[in-house]
Amino acid sequence: MADKKDSRHGTLTEARKAANKRYIDKFVEVKVRMTPERRTEVQQNAQDMNESTTAFINRTIDETMKRDSKKSK
Repeated sequence: MADKKDSRHGTLTEARKAANKRYIDKFVEVKVRMTPERRTEVQQNAQDMNESTTAFINRTIDETMKRDSKKSK
């Protein structure tokens, strides 16, 4: 019965669960190991830039790859 409530009541509907699964299935996970202190630094930097940690990491990767491609030419 709890699955029938919508997300405003703290549980997910079956439709929302299916939508979430479709969204998640578009991505792969990459594991990165770092110290807890480093993770805190990364999270803080992302917050300072008003973005999620994932968005910050992806932006950092994009910027580095772009810079690296200019060096190799």
